[in-house]
Amino acid sequence: MIKKNKWKLLISSIVTLLPVIVGLIMWDSLPERMATHWGFTGAADGFSSRPFAVFALPLILLAGHWVCVIVTAADPKNKNQTQKAVSLVFWICPFVSLFSGAVIYAAAFGMNFSINILLPVVTGLIFIVIGNYLPKCKQNYTMGIKVAWTLENEENWNATHRFGGRVWVIGGVLLMLCAFLPNTVMYYVFIVLISLLGIIPVIYSYVYYRRH
Repeated sequence: MIKKNKWKLLISSIVTLLPVIVGLIMWDSLPERMATHWGFTGAADGFSSRPFAVFALPLILLAGHWVCVIVTAADPKNKNQTQKAVSLVFWICPFVSLFSGAVIYAAAFGMNFSINILLPVVTGLIFIVIGNYLPKCKQNYTMGIKVAWTLENEENWNATHRFGGRVWVIGGVLLMLCAFLPNTVMYYVFIVLISLLGIIPVIYSYVYYRRH
């Protein structure tokens, strides 16, 4: 899989490191201490040194990116995996890197934005995209809803991923709507929704197993 997608791996790795390149270009204009974490109120409550803010997260995401690609490629069941499902593995970490880099640099230059709006909107968008791809994901050990009942039975896998895809699309829309909630409520609803999006497909898979 890696040999077949070597250019995609190279380009996605470069994209993951783009925040580092941007940080080096703007190095002298960046403050010595930069906001890297935001609390429930939407205000920055964690700060890091300029080198850490510029280098740490993109490099961590690059390492995670390569681990995900290597593990996915090592799974023998992914030899005939759909290209659309494989593409998710290549582009999620680069997307997260670009988003986090944009937020950190925007805060460093004093731009006005609300993390409590950006976070649910971007997270919801990710769930919507993944939800559209889930039904196309073939049975494997590294991607998708991997529980005993889906791994043991291909029909269970297919049914669970069709159902899970719909649930994640709907959940993604609900997550985006969290942006309109008060700050004190948004994070609790946000966490509950994400927990449900992980639990509901698993319950469906078990019920399907019991019925069949």
